[in-house]
Amino acid sequence: MDDHDTPRPDWLGPWLKGFPASQPPLPLADVAQRGWTLTGTDLPTPLAVIRQQALAHNIAWMQAFATARGVQLAPHGKTTMSPQLFRRQLDAGAWGLTFANVHQLRLGLAAGARRALIANQLLGAAELTELLDLRRRHAGVELAFFVDSQAQLDLLAAHWAQLGAGEARVDVLIELGTSRCGLREHGPALALARALQAHPALRLRGIGFYEGLQVVGETGPDRALMQRWQARVEALLADIEAEGLIDAEAQPLWLSGGGSALFDLVAPLLTGRPGRLGLLRSGCYICHDHEHYGRYLQAMDERMGTPPAAPSLVPALEVWTQVLSCPEPGLALLNAGRRDVSFDQGWPLPIWHLRGGARRAAPAAWRVTGLNDQHAYLRWDPLATGGPAVGERVALGPSHPCTTFDKWAWMAVVDEGDRVVDAITTQFQ
Repeated sequence: MDDHDTPRPDWLGPWLKGFPASQPPLPLADVAQRGWTLTGTDLPTPLAVIRQQALAHNIAWMQAFATARGVQLAPHGKTTMSPQLFRRQLDAGAWGLTFANVHQLRLGLAAGARRALIANQLLGAAELTELLDLRRRHAGVELAFFVDSQAQLDLLAAHWAQLGAGEARVDVLIELGTSRCGLREHGPALALARALQAHPALRLRGIGFYEGLQVVGETGPDRALMQRWQARVEALLADIEAEGLIDAEAQPLWLSGGGSALFDLVAPLLTGRPGRLGLLRSGCYICHDHEHYGRYLQAMDERMGTPPAAPSLVPALEVWTQVLSCPEPGLALLNAGRRDVSFDQGWPLPIWHLRGGARRAAPAAWRVTGLNDQHAYLRWDPLATGGPAVGERVALGPSHPCTTFDKWAWMAVVDEGDRVVDAITTQFQ
């Protein structure tokens, strides 16, 4: 392997899918100078693409939403795992970032985050060792993670006895839950808060929850869902405050919730009293999607009174493909599959096709009905005319962006003229 094929940090090159094999490696900063376009022939497919204008709109809109409702935005970094996108979110005013584990936290701190929440349980000695190391090396960083059992507290106390000499205690949030991690009942949650007051390694900082797995996308049931969550959270907070279980040094109290499906109803729950810091953890908003979260956003826009001429979130992520074969009427095989685009929350949607060098909206009758590892099945009425031809390009819009990002080590950023003006990298490995 020569230098042409050797991966380099913060560089793009032929070792990456979607990068022109005949081009020499180049730093991210030089991407815009190459003159690449989606309508030209320089870039191979499949190719992951982020729309620059939509990306900027979503970041600004969500930050303004959080600010207007008196909460802080701590976007979930697992969505993109992109240092460049982390930086954009922080520069726009995000309080900090959320992660699912210490490995992700390390990458977020390296990208410039100085406040972070691990919305998950930590248990092992290796995780605690790494967390303490990161806290030492990033002076002044504010960190917390979730706890939800006495067994977890016992494990961490045992590890602390071996690792924690001279260390300040680590902040934690008690997680309340229903269908995933988290305490189900009030009594055990309050007992855990009491146990934390005397714990050698951990200090109670607040409460966290996640409502997303219960959202249905209908205002009536979703309002009732959040009323139940509010009752649970307020009851636990009242008892914690009445018993003085939060150290004075641990103020303000952190209260965190929110995915990308119901943030308009979650935000009011996170505010309301002095001494509380509401942390909204939405992540998928940054690129939104073309189907899964799009359905939920329709209900949110109705509740928020969003005018059609001033959209809230807009889809920013696309995967460009090429038609490999049209083996029978009404069927085209595209050169992207499960290795390239999300399929866990529905099939991707055909959104564009390129014909005669011009980008056009894909016909509404086109639909993807299945994916193999490297193929997508694009279908339309076999008795109708107007299907794509072999060699034409078709852009797919993912449903649920998270599991498209982890399939790409880089993505091209394009302007409204389909010119590549920037690029981002991801660091899932």
